[in-house]
Amino acid sequence: MQRGSKPGKIGAMVAALGAAIVRGEIASGTVLPAEPELAERYGVGRSVVREAVKTLVAKGLLTVRPRHGTQVRPQHDWTLLDREVLGWMRSEDGLDRDLLLALEETREIIEPEAAALAAIRATPEDLARIRAALAAMEAGQDDPQAAIAADKRFHLAILDATNNPILRSFRGAIDTILSAMFDFTVDVFAGNLANHAAVVDAIAAGEPEQARQAMRQVLGYTRGHMLSNPALAGGINPNQKTALGETP
Repeated sequence: MQRGSKPGKIGAMVAALGAAIVRGEIASGTVLPAEPELAERYGVGRSVVREAVKTLVAKGLLTVRPRHGTQVRPQHDWTLLDREVLGWMRSEDGLDRDLLLALEETREIIEPEAAALAAIRATPEDLARIRAALAAMEAGQDDPQAAIAADKRFHLAILDATNNPILRSFRGAIDTILSAMFDFTVDVFAGNLANHAAVVDAIAAGEPEQARQAMRQVLGYTRGHMLSNPALAGGINPNQKTALGETP
């Protein structure tokens, strides 16, 4: 970390220290060395250490208390919907299987109800954006990156169409979740298009219950693929109840 601008050095130290924490290389409850020792270890100035620690405190990974030093916080305090934190948790095989399932459950809690509200409240402009995203999904079936971008726009447009400012504030969280999920779902993208189209039809028809159920179909398709994926299935309890009260 000897080279580069100060912001670059801060970012590099945040990434190095953050990754070491989330991967368990620095255990929860560990008190970090004093600032001078951290500065020497990472080859940076003390001001870089201070800024990096501030960033990791904001992400919930560290806490700083007088006379107790800088301590690593337990995982339940981490901001798991932070894009960088999720990125650090990603191994060569992707994200932890239990975490992926938890992310999908979070979608099950939010997105079906968002679709139902969109069916009641969507403006013509909202509906146009949702339809445009679906059209882009259909056109991008042979281009994974285009498909992913269009799928994100689809789900975020529905969140916006609730016209609920609190739900709209979940855009960043849903965006982060979708980015994490696509490693395991992009290869079955085409098979879920009809379910997405059913969501659009229900919203356009002003049918909240149909929109709710159609979105559950979208998410159920994703969950089914996850559970049938050999890389994931071994780590998922088949008897675990979903957020919808169903057994996968």
